[in-house]
Amino acid sequence: MRMRIAWGLAAAAFLLAASMGPAAAQQGNTPPARPNVTPPLKLTTPAFRDGGTIPLKYTCAASTPPPGGPMNISLGVSPLLQWSNVPKGTQSFVLILHDADAHIAKAFEDIPHWVVFNIPGDAVSLPEGLKPDAPLENGTMQGNNMMRRAAYQGPCAPSDHPPHHYAFELYALDKKLDLPQGAARDDIQKAMDGHVLAATVYIGIFGREAAPPPSSLQVR
Repeated sequence: MRMRIAWGLAAAAFLLAASMGPAAAQQGNTPPARPNVTPPLKLTTPAFRDGGTIPLKYTCAASTPPPGGPMNISLGVSPLLQWSNVPKGTQSFVLILHDADAHIAKAFEDIPHWVVFNIPGDAVSLPEGLKPDAPLENGTMQGNNMMRRAAYQGPCAPSDHPPHHYAFELYALDKKLDLPQGAARDDIQKAMDGHVLAATVYIGIFGREAAPPPSSLQVR
């Protein structure tokens, strides 16, 4: 009787090991399936590093005012922008530059400095020094900035504030936008809704030191 019980237990253990063997071998030898991950859309510029200080050339302080004199406001020069890892099906790009730290009258919207739309889907860059008030030959258009002008307006944080963060946002869309040159940012964003394939952001920082106070020394 004991022999039969022992034999039955041995047979059961053998069958259990045999049934688990292929599964264990399969788990041990077959690598797990890896998801097909597409690299994210990436925006860069040689003008300054991501999170770095924006050079004066690209700001409204491109022309230096005299000491103690009024601020000399300039449009500045738009920087060269480049991007990669464009998603499949991209028909156009939208670029929005805005001051993330400026909310006039505590409004929800911040200040737009530059809006570019209908950049061709096969483009991989915007050249430096985009001219104001005119679309490019390839159909690229500029929307209105905070001054209601279809142009680049360089970062312009006031001297009595800490440095501001300026966000260059790039969106890949599955369509071109049926909007005219000089369209408002709100209208462009509404037209983008439901058509964004990918997006990315590149941050630049700009601030100015306060002008030195007039000398209190008096000639006696």
